[in-house]
Amino acid sequence: MKTAQSQEQAAPAALTAFARFVLCGGGVGIISSFAVAALASWIPWVLANALITVVSTLLATELHARFTFGAGGRATWRQHAQSAGSAAAAYAVTCVAMLVLQQMVAAPGAVLEQVVYLSASALAGVARFTVLRLVVFTRNRAQAAPTVRTARPVHATVAPTAAPAGPAVLSYAA
Repeated sequence: MKTAQSQEQAAPAALTAFARFVLCGGGVGIISSFAVAALASWIPWVLANALITVVSTLLATELHARFTFGAGGRATWRQHAQSAGSAAAAYAVTCVAMLVLQQMVAAPGAVLEQVVYLSASALAGVARFTVLRLVVFTRNRAQAAPTVRTARPVHATVAPTAAPAGPAVLSYAA
């Protein structure tokens, strides 16, 4: 029979976790782009994008819980909610970057738009990785907190003496 401790996997190193994050997130992103295009042929693009975003965020969170950050199991609802929040923040960063570009350049070319978008996405991705690693998928928060040990009381035993020691005994002990 396996114990909970033996079932836990060690958390991967930061560089390994980041490579897995890029692989999982990028893979889900590429699949999602094709899924949005396919679904948009049946329903409005905005609705298709919203549905695929929800499904892809759920899928990516599960992959991150099981593979990227080595949590060793399914993601909790709390982790899904926090991951969705970090995805929404990343989305907001890319939108703001594109709005700033539109305000600064009257007619940006496709290459400039891609550079700005991909730069904002990369920055948001690194921030999202950090949040997921340090907040969302942190292992055993209770164990991470320092434990305070209390000292055990020391019990001393004092042997009673029959009579006070005489001057000869005291001088010998000195």
